[in-house]
Amino acid sequence: MSWLDQLARFWPHLAAGFDIIAAALASIHALLHKRDSRSATLWIGIVCLLPLFGSLLYLVFGVNRIRRRAIKLGVHKPFSRDVPENLGEPEHDGAEHLKHLARVVSRVTTQPLTTGNKIEPLINGDAAFPAMLAAIDAAQKSVTLVSYIFDNDKSGRQFITALERAMRRGVAVRVLVDAAGTRYSFPPITFKLRAAKIPFAKFLPTSILTPWRVATINLRNHRKSLIIDGQIAFTGGMNIRHGNVLGDNPASPVQDLHFRVEGPVVTELQEAFANDWAFTTEEILDGDTWFANSETDFLKADAQNDGDIIARVIPDGPDGDFENLQLTLLAALAEAQTSVKILTPYFLPNTALISALNLAALRGVKVDIILPAKNNLPPVHWASRSLWWQVLQRGCKIWLTPPPFDHSKLMIVDEHWVLLGSANWDARSLRLNFELNVECYSRAFAEEMEKIIAQKISSAHEVSLAETDARRISGKLRDAIARQFSPYL
Repeated sequence: MSWLDQLARFWPHLAAGFDIIAAALASIHALLHKRDSRSATLWIGIVCLLPLFGSLLYLVFGVNRIRRRAIKLGVHKPFSRDVPENLGEPEHDGAEHLKHLARVVSRVTTQPLTTGNKIEPLINGDAAFPAMLAAIDAAQKSVTLVSYIFDNDKSGRQFITALERAMRRGVAVRVLVDAAGTRYSFPPITFKLRAAKIPFAKFLPTSILTPWRVATINLRNHRKSLIIDGQIAFTGGMNIRHGNVLGDNPASPVQDLHFRVEGPVVTELQEAFANDWAFTTEEILDGDTWFANSETDFLKADAQNDGDIIARVIPDGPDGDFENLQLTLLAALAEAQTSVKILTPYFLPNTALISALNLAALRGVKVDIILPAKNNLPPVHWASRSLWWQVLQRGCKIWLTPPPFDHSKLMIVDEHWVLLGSANWDARSLRLNFELNVECYSRAFAEEMEKIIAQKISSAHEVSLAETDARRISGKLRDAIARQFSPYL
């Protein structure tokens, strides 16, 4: 009997043995590492009922944590300043309780609060892209850019051209794009970056040539930031794609919010980029080229810009920063006394956040949740709609804004605390994505953001509990099925 015949004879036994070992290892890993017992039970069922394939599914979608080597930036740690007792608003006596929130976040993340910041909202790509391009053209030392989606379209090519001009002036440039995000346009923007000889890297690339990276295939770098000379930054939720420029009547228009940032918090934004870049390329960005020379630079900027916002960067991701965002949201909802306003395109909160929203409403806090009436991802809209009744029945209000699709992300508490950045209210942002958010303490800035939300509510439709209850059973069933896949939407 040849060795091939012997292999064919014993192959079923070998395959069965391999499946048993793989299923056992996957089940043990789920038992040890899944925080939710229901999730562990579900995965154990999958790996046992689907031979080999179930274990592979768990490896790809169940193991969502990665360990990143800590990058020590030494002298470039953010400048720690004493936080004023009144959080910078001596004329406002209604925000003392937010000091408790500041203390909680200080323990959640290692970043300190910084004073003397100025933050300016930029509505849609019509305002954001020209400001960002002008800042690149004014760069003298360095430009760092990270974006989840960087499309190879009219707007994307404008950024490539501006980055080329900066490099010709001798400006150091680094661009980081998410590997999955590059697939939103074809050919991908990496072709343009490579042709222009712009230093770039793809975050967590996967291919058939790198099968060992299969465990990270479901992870995304969802962060968006542009930092000029280590002193001026742009951050928020806006991707680089021409659909954000509504004035050009794009085929798929998208509303969005971005922000121009000046002050010491820019150093924290640059540190976040430097850590991502070092993890991806092993190049450490250090020195005056990338960071402001000293706190004196920011003190001068404070005097020129009259920045009065206390701010801090809150990085979040499936590594050492795991659950920073969720803990911040829970703390903010617990401290809220008068109002909570949430603007998000994707609303799929977990049980803990639903309970926190409901408890806030039951305490008499006015909770407004503003969502797009028509989502760019229908399954996400279906899954979201299946849980609306859970917050409506406790007094929260849901508002649906008319098209075009609104991708903006914002949270305001008690007309004083603002959270802005890249994260959505869904499992992907809370558990799988690398996100970048900024918390801000400022009555004036919060009032400015309140006006933006009030304008959106003025044209929105308020959803009632009776309206959700009256929907057809077929629609409810479809939505409920979609919700079962919410961790991966």
